[in-house]
Amino acid sequence: MDNNTSNAMDIVMDNVRNRVDYTLYLVTDRSMLSGMTLEEAVEQAILGGVTLVQLREKDVSTLEFYNIALKLKNITDKYHIPLIINDRLDIMLAVGAAGLHVGQDDMPAKIARELIGKDKILGVSASTVDEAIKAEKDGADYIGVGAIFETGTKRDVEHVSIPQLKEIAGRVGIPVVAIGGINENNVGMLKGTGIKGVAVVSAIMGRKDAKKASENLKSMLKFI
Repeated sequence: MDNNTSNAMDIVMDNVRNRVDYTLYLVTDRSMLSGMTLEEAVEQAILGGVTLVQLREKDVSTLEFYNIALKLKNITDKYHIPLIINDRLDIMLAVGAAGLHVGQDDMPAKIARELIGKDKILGVSASTVDEAIKAEKDGADYIGVGAIFETGTKRDVEHVSIPQLKEIAGRVGIPVVAIGGINENNVGMLKGTGIKGVAVVSAIMGRKDAKKASENLKSMLKFI
């Protein structure tokens, strides 16, 4: 492959990654489901307006994680929604997911980028300007910033104020997604921060009607 062909392919892949819609980013949590399978809940959420899905599993075997990811990818592929795998690079590669999300205590973003290649989406969690700037420099496509509000889904998390969120969004050139306790009652407070999306867990996963919950949130995100 000559340099011109290689450069052309890089441009195509960059364009694909740049076209990702981060508006309503669903992070899964099977413990919150009531009367539905994970696949059913995610499908309903997508029908309601979810634009990106992250599969997060902390207490399962590698085989179970792999099988869950395969089933979920069938759903996300059906609707052309990117599937992001939290932390587990091996699972992401094994199922051919669209991307990987890593935290500050996970694999370094620079190494993750080298391993997943240029055509995959890489997200990095950050709670400070310095962390966000470093993540961008290391190859992140987007930054997940939080926790913005009180949340019961993760313990011992750093809290980020709305002014801090705005500052981070203004200091990096890649999309910033707010996460942490975001729901229909407080999402309007994020208007004017410069974010490109919100990531939610319980605001969709914890509701009996995932489709309706997604529709309600999506209708409140017209400021993005």
